[in-house]
Amino acid sequence: MSIDRRTLLASALAATAGAAGTVAGRQAEAAPVPGTADAPAASPVGDVVGKITVGYQGWFACGGDGAPINGWWHWSKDMGRAPSPSNSGITSWPDISEYQNVYPTDYGSLNSGRAAALFSSWDDQTVDTHFRWMRENDCDTAALQRFNPFSPEDPTRDAMAQKVRKAAEAYGRKFYIMYDVTGWTAMQSQIKDDWTSKMRAHTASGAYARQNGKPVVCIWGFGFDDDGRPFAPAQCLDVVNWFKGQGVYLIGGVPTHWRTGTEDSRPGFSDVYHGFHMISPWMVGRISDTAGADRFLRDVNTPDKADCDAHGIDYQPCVIPGDLQSGHRAHGDLMWRQFYNMVGLKAAGIYISMFDEYNESNQIAKTAATAADVPAGAGYRALDEDGTACSSDYYLRLTADGGRMLKGRIPLTATRPTKPVV
Repeated sequence: MSIDRRTLLASALAATAGAAGTVAGRQAEAAPVPGTADAPAASPVGDVVGKITVGYQGWFACGGDGAPINGWWHWSKDMGRAPSPSNSGITSWPDISEYQNVYPTDYGSLNSGRAAALFSSWDDQTVDTHFRWMRENDCDTAALQRFNPFSPEDPTRDAMAQKVRKAAEAYGRKFYIMYDVTGWTAMQSQIKDDWTSKMRAHTASGAYARQNGKPVVCIWGFGFDDDGRPFAPAQCLDVVNWFKGQGVYLIGGVPTHWRTGTEDSRPGFSDVYHGFHMISPWMVGRISDTAGADRFLRDVNTPDKADCDAHGIDYQPCVIPGDLQSGHRAHGDLMWRQFYNMVGLKAAGIYISMFDEYNESNQIAKTAATAADVPAGAGYRALDEDGTACSSDYYLRLTADGGRMLKGRIPLTATRPTKPVV
């Protein structure tokens, strides 16, 4: 099992939470005014600049689905047993109505009386369904997460890359490989081996994302101040320079406080961060309301963008729907505020965390709309948890509108245009 990003970032979040407490007393202040940064993106519009990119896990498997991983991968804490209230690896429940193949769990039934079943990412129809949703909702590019491939997960992850490629080709979407270095001890040599021996072959596809004429690769995790990513700056800079030498457009999934080298960022990584073509700072768990989004615009995003402009780096901020289980979403207001702030800031592109992250309740993919759609007694919140009815595809539609605003198809507006229910 891969190490959970949230678990490893807990210490950094504690520091950020302290800062958020200071902001709470200033919520009555006027919100910052977006649009004050006039510098253009360092790169022209491509498959990530000027586009909406969604993080795609594709890491759910079920008992009996035929996947090499052979278990309830990411659905359960103990993947050898079917998920149940006492053996769950998720915090949100998906809407499974459009999947042809679903797998019974040990939850019993939903509050509606229907069986509590789940999908498998291993089924081609599942990946096709997800990429159809991306096409229907103007998600341009999918960043396929790839953890340490030199592990028992490797055969499943290799096959998932092929499934994603096929679906991206079929539905006119782009995709690229996003390496997550968490827990990858021999990363410095093995990531190069994996790219040259396996993943680079996917760049032959017309669906593989390109920016500035180069295939896109992202490395997530350099510089984070936790035990899961202990790599020294020299190791990381070696990998950055090697990938650039391979002719790729390299994105860095970096700590929230990369620019200052504080809180969740180790000091001494400035050369590593500035070696990337694009910087995409992590945001999950950093904000929980619109006041926090405005504070980040003022104190973090705006100076981050200025630093990137000064170094000729494209800035791709992360936009989150919010932790559904913690009640952060405010029926879309939190997510829309971030879209408004980042488009006003003239960000080069936007990264959505995440498409299918049911483990941390930050998914935009179709989700249980009402209490009737979640397992009885499991305690999962549905999209109507704050009293506002939302359709299961609401956050996909909200993402589509945010993308239209990014691309200038609708005007910059602080008022959320997306109706929770169509």
